[in-house]
Amino acid sequence: MARPWCAPATRRSGAALADPLILTLRLDAASQTWFDRLRRAHFPPERNFLAAHLTLFHALPGAERAAIEARLRAVAAAEAPFPLEVGPPFPLGRGVAFRLFSDKLQFLHAGLAAGWRDWLGPQDRQRLRPHVTVQNKVAPEAARVLQGELAAGFSPFVATGEGFQLWHYRGGPWEEAGEFGFEGGSNQVNRDQSG
Repeated sequence: MARPWCAPATRRSGAALADPLILTLRLDAASQTWFDRLRRAHFPPERNFLAAHLTLFHALPGAERAAIEARLRAVAAAEAPFPLEVGPPFPLGRGVAFRLFSDKLQFLHAGLAAGWRDWLGPQDRQRLRPHVTVQNKVAPEAARVLQGELAAGFSPFVATGEGFQLWHYRGGPWEEAGEFGFEGGSNQVNRDQSG
């Protein structure tokens, strides 16, 4: 399984508790491979330190790691893997991403956000707009060209959300902090395809 980071987690004392945590959604292997291939091909290599990823929360407090992990374990144990519709590429200004649509993901994100509201910064308080970035930090014209090329050959498909991935952010590549696979629950979902 591809990981959005680059090296094994290391234990650090003291300061590690204050390092922010990033929460992503783990996708099925075939979808992850597809997004990773595009990211490797189109993201500037000198800036590409991560695998493709779908970020749920950008900066959770590292000091609350135990409580965050307990909540993720509980949610993951109750949820089954679920489908996400992958939509066509869209512009980021200086890059390109693909939107993913899922009512189930919106519901899970809203529930986690409600429980963590006192910990969330402005970016993480916003409504989730799930996407996977395959190009960023390029000239706007290069991004427009790539979006057109990718859109011309794109056919919508369904990815599967398989669990949560928690990461340490310490100013460089992310370090794995934990993985929480979806293990149960109902797989009933109405996909939001309205954008």
